[in-house]
Amino acid sequence: MLLTAPEGTPALEISDLQAWYGESHVLHGVDMLVQPGEVVTLLGRNGAGRTTTLRSVMGLAGRRTGSIKVYGTETVGMSTYRIAHCGIGYCPEERGIFASLTCEENLLLPPRLRGTEQNGAGMSLDEIYAMFPNLAERRHSPGTRLSGGEQQMLAVARILRTGARLLLLDEISEGLAPVIVQALARMITTLRSKGYTIVMVEQNFRFAAPLADRFYVMEHGRIAMQFVASQLEAKLPTLDALLNV
Repeated sequence: MLLTAPEGTPALEISDLQAWYGESHVLHGVDMLVQPGEVVTLLGRNGAGRTTTLRSVMGLAGRRTGSIKVYGTETVGMSTYRIAHCGIGYCPEERGIFASLTCEENLLLPPRLRGTEQNGAGMSLDEIYAMFPNLAERRHSPGTRLSGGEQQMLAVARILRTGARLLLLDEISEGLAPVIVQALARMITTLRSKGYTIVMVEQNFRFAAPLADRFYVMEHGRIAMQFVASQLEAKLPTLDALLNV
């Protein structure tokens, strides 16, 4: 069921999050706060724990301890499908496009979240196609015929159909042509203007920098630094040392 919460409640609040894959201890006490309507970017080198943080929020990591609250509701003990029904959409690196289905069939596949059907939450196909003209042109093309950039657009658009308002996006710009990256940047700007909350994991610093309201930098499974967009220029020397950007 889609969660509602009193005004001022964070969209996502993570406290002392520890996570393991088997015997491997990956996250070591992650704390993070994301307010409704914010775009927050997780920066860090490969292996720093950024993707594991998103996967932990979705219940896809191994063992987890600590606290993960979505709109004020504790989810750390929930199964993945129940977490998704709290209004979270997750777009993993692998995208998960169904190759045998057309672009439009992929869009129609996920069900609307309970509680969103009557209030109009979840974008219509017309709204999706207005935001992603490429997908409108390829609506009848099978998934195998879509370019990497079109598949990435489709993966994000499919989440928007469900009514999720908190979006977790993992490396959506990776390996894509500059024109597609620019289209994704416009998409994020549009979604923020519509009140969506977005947490991005990004290696492409130049893509993420102008989009985010706040930044968290991860190192060795911990938050090494956090700052707001207005502090970005002052933090660049430290970021350069942490990220080699």
